[in-house]
Amino acid sequence: MTDFRDYDLYACDIPTAELEASEFQRNYINKIKAYKRHIIFARILILAAFLFLWEYAVSVKWIDAFFFSSPSRIVGCFLSMAKDFTIFRHIGITLFETIASFLLVILISLLVTIILWYFKKLSEIVEPFLVVLNSLPKSALAPLFIVWLGSGIPTIIVAGISVAIFGSIINLYTGFHQVDEDKIKLIHTLGGTKWHVLTKVVIPSNLPTILSNMKVNIGLSLVGVVIGEFIGAREGLGYLIIYGSQVFKLDWVIMSIVILCLVAVSLYQGITLIEKWYEKTI
Repeated sequence: MTDFRDYDLYACDIPTAELEASEFQRNYINKIKAYKRHIIFARILILAAFLFLWEYAVSVKWIDAFFFSSPSRIVGCFLSMAKDFTIFRHIGITLFETIASFLLVILISLLVTIILWYFKKLSEIVEPFLVVLNSLPKSALAPLFIVWLGSGIPTIIVAGISVAIFGSIINLYTGFHQVDEDKIKLIHTLGGTKWHVLTKVVIPSNLPTILSNMKVNIGLSLVGVVIGEFIGAREGLGYLIIYGSQVFKLDWVIMSIVILCLVAVSLYQGITLIEKWYEKTI
């Protein structure tokens, strides 16, 4: 009877080329991981150096703390506002408005793009208007939204939508028209309708475009929301920035800007995780 404990697994008939390829793959993966670790370390080092220099410049009076604040003053300001949860209410308001406007941008832009793709004549009629509206400075529309809709969360959400919606429609419409024509002809040859082309070819082929569009729109929605809060809000990070600048509480202003940066990064990373999950499923 054979004793499998004495059986040399490495003596199996595994081709030497396969072993070398496997070793090469492991080395390649390790190099990629090391490269990513170096990138992360470099980013953390740059951020830490910037914060240190900022704090040091304030401490030795190179820059005025009243105008430029400092990391320690920002942390102290945040902690003082966190005691009564004021800062969390402002963050929550801005976050809610941003996510609401982002979801509406995705829904509306997809719906409008499908309609324009479905009716070619209509798309040719409205195309120049979309280009003009996309080129229009959206900050110029915010005061009008306040006059038309009044101040409040719905107006801020509309301001957030206005910044991203037209560019999103144009990008999606372009993606819809770059689908492989041979696939469309195959659907028609098999007796499929335009609806089948849309659901079986156009939309599945444009899922990467939609996800890429979402990564852009989440930032644009945040920008639009902050612009709206500058003009017609009583809560939110945008309101804190404009109010802090008016009463010369610049610690509030810089703290709000830092928080907006963190919110933007977090929202972007959230969309990136969704994109990675989609790539694993295909």
